Amino acid sequence: MNEALQRDIESLRELPMKELKARYRELFGEHSPSSNRAHLFRRVAWRLQARSEGDLSERARQRAALLADDADLRLRAPRKFWSELAEPGEARQTAAGPQRALGRDARLPAPGTVLRRTYRGQAVEVKVLDRGFEHNGNKYGSLSAIALQVTGTRWNGFAFFGLAGEAGDE
Repeated sequence: MNEALQRDIESLRELPMKELKARYRELFGEHSPSSNRAHLFRRVAWRLQARSEGDLSERARQRAALLADDADLRLRAPRKFWSELAEPGEARQTAAGPQRALGRDARLPAPGTVLRRTYRGQAVEVKVLDRGFEHNGNKYGSLSAIALQVTGTRWNGFAFFGLAGEAGDE
């Protein structure tokens, strides 16, 4: 990088935001979509350097255009896709882990099962319901809520009841 270009870039650091935005508009031919000083500084400095020393090669531009064509591809399938794909009651794998088609976590035993655990000498029994859990006559939406009630601290409910390691066993 030549000294004149280096001085130009260093002088950008001293510019007030209004002048930095004006310089951006001058170099890019449009208003800046950002008001982030660091971002504007980098963009203006890059454009000054590109004008002085040459821009991207045609090969690099073609590669960037090729990559941009794939930009609309999803990395994960939408949730609806998995529910339409699975048969009722069939286990399936999602980004969040194994689940059954109706949204029930595969780590859970069948409704009606009683989970037992001893915590500090106290017997803890939880009945698995179709939707939720029952403990001491009260209904809970999650095992974690029961673990909190029993221990007074936050726990992963599956870990508390020894179900955490069974996710991939089906």
